[in-house]
Amino acid sequence: MFSFNRAQTQIEAAESPFQDAFRGSFTSLMQWAQLDEFWTTVQAKANAGWYIYCIGEPVPLQPRSAAQVQKFMQEVDALLRRDHDETYCGIVYTNSKTDPTFIKIFDPNHLGVSCGSSNNPPLPGWTMTLIPPTQLESKRPLPEGRRRWWQSLWT
Repeated sequence: MFSFNRAQTQIEAAESPFQDAFRGSFTSLMQWAQLDEFWTTVQAKANAGWYIYCIGEPVPLQPRSAAQVQKFMQEVDALLRRDHDETYCGIVYTNSKTDPTFIKIFDPNHLGVSCGSSNNPPLPGWTMTLIPPTQLESKRPLPEGRRRWWQSLWT
């Protein structure tokens, strides 16, 4: 039986490189030391044209500067280590550990089942991508504390 919704989803995905990449294959940075090494890799590409998107805020229309990318990495790393009080990381995912173009960073205060084994896995809190993002619809509003943290990064 033909499903219109499935056909429509395929058409929408074909029209959005961001959505295609978002649904692609990702690997987790399980250990904090892996995340440290990964940030070094990303820092070397800080001027590559990263779009940094906070889910629940407006989609960025322009990539961030290298200085803004570095600031975001420092601040989100501090937030993750403070709020994800575990001996492992496991909440940062990338399409490539050595040449990333898409990074998903899950909010430690809203994890649910981030590995995707759930029927409704949570959206990441933030994405970093070299592809201009499109809106991701979250079923939960962005908490005011996270909104203030996000906005403080860019003022």
